[in-house]
Amino acid sequence: MNLLVRRIGTDTRYLLLGLPLAVVAFCLTVTGFSLGVGTVVIWAGVPILGASLMLARGFADLERRMLPEVLGHAVARPHYRPAPQGAGTFRRLVNPLTNGQSWMDLLYGIVNLPVAVVTFCLTVTWWAGAITGLTYPVYGWILEGIPDNSGLAELLGFGDSALIGVVMTTAIGVLFAITLPAVIRGAALVQAGLSRAMLTGAAEPHEHIGVRTRPPSFPAPHGAH
Repeated sequence: MNLLVRRIGTDTRYLLLGLPLAVVAFCLTVTGFSLGVGTVVIWAGVPILGASLMLARGFADLERRMLPEVLGHAVARPHYRPAPQGAGTFRRLVNPLTNGQSWMDLLYGIVNLPVAVVTFCLTVTWWAGAITGLTYPVYGWILEGIPDNSGLAELLGFGDSALIGVVMTTAIGVLFAITLPAVIRGAALVQAGLSRAMLTGAAEPHEHIGVRTRPPSFPAPHGAH
């Protein structure tokens, strides 16, 4: 039971944090990318593009740090080609443009937003449905007793009895509560699956074949299985 509660809490935190992080990442990286593309003809846009890719990499690393807690195992961090030794400031600024994973990080910041919106809405809806329904017997009698108030039971054609309204709403809350672990877990796996595919996919083959120089990985949280 404790393991289930811990899993629900971990997945819920991951999904609720996912949307604000996705919104911030989308706004900053897309703005920087658009500004860089718009000014690339005067060369000022080239370092701006590099800075945008570095920013996208930062958000990608943050997501990679959260993945082990959700997936239950460590994830690999792709190798980013460093700037040549002795490179000047401009060369270091534009170096991210030569890394394929940097562009994947930027793309992730764009496509992740709609996924985060859906998973966030599912999380809020199921938690709200479970909490509202399970606590409805406490305050539902007051709501059902308000004159001219059309409760759920009445809207569905079951009459305007306060008892029926309370029982039906509570039953729906129980249904939300029973399905909550599966829905939250499924949403977390969808969100984490996209992140893993786009942010660690290039590194994982190297982890499996056991190359001598491995990209660094983010360890799984203590006690995870």
